[in-house]
Amino acid sequence: MRRTTSLAAMVSQQLSQNALAVCRHYLPAGRREGHYWMVGNVAGDPGRSLYVRLLDSDRGKAGNWVDAATGEHGDLLDLIHLSQHCAGISDAIHEAERFLGTPRPFLKAQGFQRPGLALQPSSSAAAQRLFAASRPITGTLAARYLRSRGITQLDNLEALRFHPHCYYRASAKDNGNVARAYPAVICAVTDDRGYQTGAHRTWLDRSGTAKARVASPRRALGHIAGQAIRIGTANGILMAGEGLETMLSIREALPGLPVQAATSANHLSVMSLPAGTVRLYVARDRDSAGDAAFATLTSRTQSAGIEIMQLMPRLGDFNDDLIDAGPAELARWVLGQLHCDDVERFGPR
Repeated sequence: MRRTTSLAAMVSQQLSQNALAVCRHYLPAGRREGHYWMVGNVAGDPGRSLYVRLLDSDRGKAGNWVDAATGEHGDLLDLIHLSQHCAGISDAIHEAERFLGTPRPFLKAQGFQRPGLALQPSSSAAAQRLFAASRPITGTLAARYLRSRGITQLDNLEALRFHPHCYYRASAKDNGNVARAYPAVICAVTDDRGYQTGAHRTWLDRSGTAKARVASPRRALGHIAGQAIRIGTANGILMAGEGLETMLSIREALPGLPVQAATSANHLSVMSLPAGTVRLYVARDRDSAGDAAFATLTSRTQSAGIEIMQLMPRLGDFNDDLIDAGPAELARWVLGQLHCDDVERFGPR
């Protein structure tokens, strides 16, 4: 496939810098073999016909792929275009930006002379500025919103802040009554070293008891893939899940438990696993996206020698469980799924 727009070229460059994460997300039935990701076809079926180059070499660039059975070839943006059945290249770019957590206005502003070089640092810097401009959640509308979800343990939540007027860019799915700004929960997304690479925004209704009535009340900014919202310090035992409210609900039941939220099932599947991790708990949602994320993580942890255990909610997710049964009953439910060593370590004193 061929494209000529500078925007498409820059997005393709950014995808190539994250080639392994892209393959794990869009082609989870494949596997890494040396410097390649092997899979059956662009639909992601098991097999070895299609191979994606993961690293630059004198034989080709990272992200380039070929299907030996059909002769199809291209880069990772082409792969997203085909595998996701996008109507056109514009839709493929939107999907790629969503995966990368890269805002479109930033991409358009960069020009094409030095594709990819300034992209990640600048978007991460914007996320850092937004977080710095926000304030601690104590006594704010953010705290009221979390309490409406049954989450009252609000101490030591340095990764969460509140912004009273966070800009919201309306999408094609929004109606004409959308405001330009709403109050929002702002979360720092960090890497394993604690360096902030992005931010996650949840826009709130001004009542403080619901999300804002917009088409996409949750959005990411900066470099999100592989990183997480981290609450507490994991030391060999990693507890991770998709959404912030899911992980705060588990922490509500077991306050001493360090948790992290990957912000979505897609990002959970490519989440980095810190050195020294011996056991990974995955707080599941009962849906197909959760199934796919857990399958990908299982493959990754097995190859790394990390024990993986799933935590299943009784209802749709752990926040549903918290609201329905309360923290004491949720604690009993979660402890019943932990390794015996961790029951003693994280259980009530």
